[in-house]
Amino acid sequence: MTLPGRLVLVGHPVAHSLSPVMQNAALEAAGIPLKYESLDVLGEDLSRTFDILAAERAAGNVTVPHKEASRRLISRLSPTAARVGAINTFQTLGSGELSGDNTDVAGFAALVRIALGETPKAAHVAVIGAGGSAAAVLASMERWQNPRATVFARRSAQAEALAERFNDFARAEALPLRQSLTCDIVVNATTVGLRDDELPVPMDYLPRDVVVLDLVYRDGETAWVRAARASGRAAIDGLPMLVEQGAASFEIWFGTAPDREAMWKAVRQAGRA
Repeated sequence: MTLPGRLVLVGHPVAHSLSPVMQNAALEAAGIPLKYESLDVLGEDLSRTFDILAAERAAGNVTVPHKEASRRLISRLSPTAARVGAINTFQTLGSGELSGDNTDVAGFAALVRIALGETPKAAHVAVIGAGGSAAAVLASMERWQNPRATVFARRSAQAEALAERFNDFARAEALPLRQSLTCDIVVNATTVGLRDDELPVPMDYLPRDVVVLDLVYRDGETAWVRAARASGRAAIDGLPMLVEQGAASFEIWFGTAPDREAMWKAVRQAGRA
């Protein structure tokens, strides 16, 4: 096995991410002599950063806000990444070209199975956000039986463009909400709640029996997840999705599944129960 020259997380900001803790635990468990590191990269430096990473034969992950922009800097895209229109995983090929994939799709599928115990059928999902994470949610839903989705975003043109790409089952609505949601599942696919206790959607707008999925994770869970649980609603944050997308990335880089138990132990010791 030829190892990458470097293993990194590209994003802005990245200090909050548990990916380095998780991936370094997986590397140690596998006996792979690499260190996974964070790179805080501004948008204007993204292209130059990828040129440097390609020269270093690097592999790694991409997080907000660069998932969509990074796709345009990658020579080869997996079918999943092309469908989503965003990458969260990359590697340097032997030719020196960068290859991109999107493991958020598999990560979201795992999050749903954990939250609901199964892949839902004929479910109506309200997706808050219209960026790369929202696109991964829709690409994952596309594999469900008879799904329906409503995409909500403050930038209505972006929501409409995303819904049009998945127009077999998705439509768009603008934020702020003008009435209560009608849905079975609601997903926060924005960064709202990452650094404060702002709620992407107030509890008063949610059905009583809705399942709340927050792709954001933070120590002590997000305010939205805590508020949903306090109101008697089922809710889960994005930590399982983080672990599962990270495990899928590891398998792309090294051709073998990581020790998920080691990954979970690492993120829990980093401050999560």
